[in-house]
Amino acid sequence: MNFRTLELFCTIADRRSFSQAAAVHQLTQSAVSQAIQHLEESVGVQLINRSKRPLVLTAAGKRYLSGVRAILRSHERLQREVRQTGERLSGQIKVGTIVSVGLSYMPEASEAFAKLHPEVDVKTEFGANDRVIELVSEGLVDLGLVSYPKSTKHLQCVPWQQEPMRLVCSSEHPLAGKNEVALRQLQSLDMIGFDRELKLRREIDQCLSRAGISVNVKMEFDNADSMIRAIQANRGIGIVPEAAVRRETANGSLRVVACRELRITRPLGIIFRRAGRLSRAASEFGSLLLGRPIETGKRIKSSGGKAAIDGESIEAPLGTSIVA
Repeated sequence: MNFRTLELFCTIADRRSFSQAAAVHQLTQSAVSQAIQHLEESVGVQLINRSKRPLVLTAAGKRYLSGVRAILRSHERLQREVRQTGERLSGQIKVGTIVSVGLSYMPEASEAFAKLHPEVDVKTEFGANDRVIELVSEGLVDLGLVSYPKSTKHLQCVPWQQEPMRLVCSSEHPLAGKNEVALRQLQSLDMIGFDRELKLRREIDQCLSRAGISVNVKMEFDNADSMIRAIQANRGIGIVPEAAVRRETANGSLRVVACRELRITRPLGIIFRRAGRLSRAASEFGSLLLGRPIETGKRIKSSGGKAAIDGESIEAPLGTSIVA
């Protein structure tokens, strides 16, 4: 079965008319009718109910249409990938990122990308969440890696992953020898925390409050890396992103203490400007982070006089991130 016939079938389904489909594909109505007849004979079932006007698909036709559209999308993607095979990427990508995400994911991602595209220079700029959003908005970086991401009129967000938060302490802290603790054991403990202005801090406070737990936050920081250094230097304890302490837990300078009641995740996302288009290099880097093709180009539509974003920015996950 050739793809032209499949495209013709989709057009008939959309226009609900043989004559209109014939005009779109610059064919005679007779040629269209014969093509669909051959298609139905090949699949062994009637796809279009010709007794009604406008035309309607049979139940089998609706199921076939769904599959055909998936095939055509896959074929289009394959053609695009084949055309790009052998084309060497070059130039520079600028990525803005919050500190903890940049330190946790960018080294491995940049190394993997360099192996695939050695002629592309990946530059990283660190900043607080608001600063990264500002860098992307002003076009100073191609992509932004942020927490608690959201789409806006000018920025598109692609949800990336939900990062678990863990209870972490110095190897010299009294809880370091515990395999597991209950939240109640944190009552009145001195802790090192995020700045109270951060959404993540509010999420942590709410989790503890719901459990009736009150802790004494002795130091506050606006990024996880500074928190981790303070926990090490002060023999302290805090709640930080799991990925941010992989190196420290591996070398034994910090301990992750299991706490089943602590169920907090930090949402991470990739943002970029809606205006213009991502360069192919930036798109490839975003896709590498996601572990699937990055989806761009969602439109802004008007509803009841107010601007609204068209749904989510990505398809359902096809796999896990290669650098998560």
